[in-house]
Amino acid sequence: MEVHRRPLPATAHPADPTRPSPETLAYSLTLPAALASPALARAATRAFLAAHGLRDIMDAALQAVGVLTAAACQFTESPDFYLALRYRGGAFRVIVYDRHPRHTHPRLTAACDARRRAALRVLACVCRACDGDWGFGESREPGGGTRMWATLPRVSATEYGAGSSALEPA
Repeated sequence: MEVHRRPLPATAHPADPTRPSPETLAYSLTLPAALASPALARAATRAFLAAHGLRDIMDAALQAVGVLTAAACQFTESPDFYLALRYRGGAFRVIVYDRHPRHTHPRLTAACDARRRAALRVLACVCRACDGDWGFGESREPGGGTRMWATLPRVSATEYGAGSSALEPA
């Protein structure tokens, strides 16, 4: 597992003893497309959120990371996939890139999108409960593939683990 840390903002000094804040949460990981990777991704996310003072969104964030990384492992055609975690504008953002190419034939595209959408059903419920957003589409990364994402606003994600009934069927 490779962990890439974004450089500190120009105003921060590397020896600055200040604790990380939510606004400085920015991590990128390359993980193997293996059965253990969703658990590794959740463990890393748990540590990152705790270090940056975001324990209040832990339940929703870990659920989103787990679903997205499991889908990447299921669909990718390469030995690894890429995970990015960011906190910006009051929201936790998760982006996963896998190398499953977008199909050119319309029926194959529709069938593949339906399979991926089904794999992300729980993510859709989490995002709905958190007033968040999710989706997938063509990757803008070199080599192509598929980009999946979830955005969880902190205010509503905080309530996610507090026994909300938003996940119950209507």
